[in-house]
Amino acid sequence: MSIGQRHDLQATILLVDDTPDNLLLMADLLKDRYRVKAANSGEKALRVLSGDALPDLILLDVMMPGLSGHEVADQLKRDPRTRDVPIIFLTSLAAIEDEVHGLELGAVDYITKPINPALVLARVDTQLKIKAAADFLRDQNDYLEKEVERRTREVMAIQDVTIQAMASLAETRDNETGNHIRRTQHYVRVLAELLRDHPRFSHFLNDETIRLLFKSAPLHDIGKIGIPDHILLKPGRFTAEEFEIMKTHTTLGRDAIQRAEDQLGVQVDFLSLAKEIAYSHQEKWDGSGYPQALIGDDIPISARLMAVADVYDALISRRVYKDGMPHEEAVEIIRQGRGSHFDPDICDTFLANVEQFQAIAQRFADSDQDMAKQAAALERIGQKP
Repeated sequence: MSIGQRHDLQATILLVDDTPDNLLLMADLLKDRYRVKAANSGEKALRVLSGDALPDLILLDVMMPGLSGHEVADQLKRDPRTRDVPIIFLTSLAAIEDEVHGLELGAVDYITKPINPALVLARVDTQLKIKAAADFLRDQNDYLEKEVERRTREVMAIQDVTIQAMASLAETRDNETGNHIRRTQHYVRVLAELLRDHPRFSHFLNDETIRLLFKSAPLHDIGKIGIPDHILLKPGRFTAEEFEIMKTHTTLGRDAIQRAEDQLGVQVDFLSLAKEIAYSHQEKWDGSGYPQALIGDDIPISARLMAVADVYDALISRRVYKDGMPHEEAVEIIRQGRGSHFDPDICDTFLANVEQFQAIAQRFADSDQDMAKQAAALERIGQKP
């Protein structure tokens, strides 16, 4: 609907005046052009305005017993529902300070009595045109905001689906399950939320970063796509040569995400975190990890969070060739890794809240069907579970 079409629709005007003759005079002047409602006091005007349909304009007498026009206007401008309804004051007060006061209260115009009919019609018409334009722009802005929100949701959904698809692709070549992805994703978020006010981490962990960590965590093992099946799916210990190949999954994962980001042509926050996690989640606090043998705070916080989440889940998860370790034993191993494998403060936070991680593990426990998929993966390369 255009602005012109809006104005062509018959507008509704609310007349507020305590004098019956004034109400009759104004109603007679306006009735052929507009729908007219009337109230003979400020209190009645507020009751009319509390209804479902608001008028397009209010012609409001200033001097009334009970609530004055100024008091009515003040209440209307304080209410988000009525503050955009334009008000024209009608008054016999001619002092300039009275007019200024009315405009300061939010009135759009000021007409003195006795009225000039032509002047009233012109000013009413002008203010209705201005309101129609303002309504049109407001509706357009509302539409644009909703459209931006809708498209943002679409983009976020596409990102989430893409991440899950990429992570699932790695999963199909591994003996881990899709629930490992979900569990570690939730472990990381819980750890981050528990640490957000910690003096060592508060500069990094905020609502947006935690959201992005949750989004990017599933890509931590994306590099396993590049590891040969006979190594990736091997149920026993790796040889030294096999382990060196297996270690390359961190670099392969980072490089794959980097290539995706390069093709986009822009830096994407969650992909930056995904690269950190994929590349550095196998680093250890004491420098004995890989691929860079980073030490302590040189390891990205995102990767330190994932290190605890990934090891805990690897310990408790059952595989077709092994049973999952009891929760208590896995917690004890995490405890023993404090200050060597794991950031001490992150480890302490995990240990102080183990029941939350156990609840996540139970919520996303592997099913017999998941185990059957693992067995099929091992049979595919001729290895027995």
